[in-house]
Amino acid sequence: MLCKIDYQAPKDLLKDRIIMVTGASDGIGRAAAKAYAAHGATVILVGRTIKKLEEVYDEIEEAGGAQPAIFPINFETATYKDYGEMAELLVKEFGRLDGLLHNAGILGSLTPVDAYNPQQWEQVMQVNFNSALLMTQALLSLLQESRDARLLFTSSSVGRKGRAFWGAYSISKFATEGLVEILADEQENLSSVRVNSINPGATRTGMRQLAYPGENPATLRTPEEIMPTYLYLMGPDSKGDNGLKFDAQPPKTD
Repeated sequence: MLCKIDYQAPKDLLKDRIIMVTGASDGIGRAAAKAYAAHGATVILVGRTIKKLEEVYDEIEEAGGAQPAIFPINFETATYKDYGEMAELLVKEFGRLDGLLHNAGILGSLTPVDAYNPQQWEQVMQVNFNSALLMTQALLSLLQESRDARLLFTSSSVGRKGRAFWGAYSISKFATEGLVEILADEQENLSSVRVNSINPGATRTGMRQLAYPGENPATLRTPEEIMPTYLYLMGPDSKGDNGLKFDAQPPKTD
């Protein structure tokens, strides 16, 4: 796997770029949105909870970043029509997208496959995979309008090697990895869009705490500490990278 943990991002790395981040209200999404804004991007904050998105909005403005935008959406219930309306608004407001980070996701249950609740399985697949697919379909033409676009999907170590009890979460990440390979191959000679996956690894987030309740969070990297690879993959230095699997920190079981 590839890793850019030592990448030093120039202050203006993302100047004049328009970047959308899903799951931007908490954890890694929040850190990524703020990091992108700190390096010059206009960030579109996407998530379910408006109040939390507004907090990130205020933090970006207070830090001197470009005025962000907020787009609330519920990934569990949103349809292709909803994502089409999102695309129409973005066309009117911005005319293009230079980057899209699919970060939103839920854990589901750590349960044997034969005991997994079917409704929860569908919920995990809807939030973690189907929503990202539908949003990508709706927004791909906006990314193709960019001269140097990035499409980044969030993966996991259990999306690269199956592990007992990780059920729907693991399957959703395997599906994501397959989608990345297909999209990357399709866009290679068609547009500037470069498509890659990133495994954040063991990071101090709410989802990690749900998965490993007995773990000491102080032993884990914070979302802010894993941002170098996220910045690299959104900037011009990753122009030659397409259809690749990246780790945001040295490989560690997560």
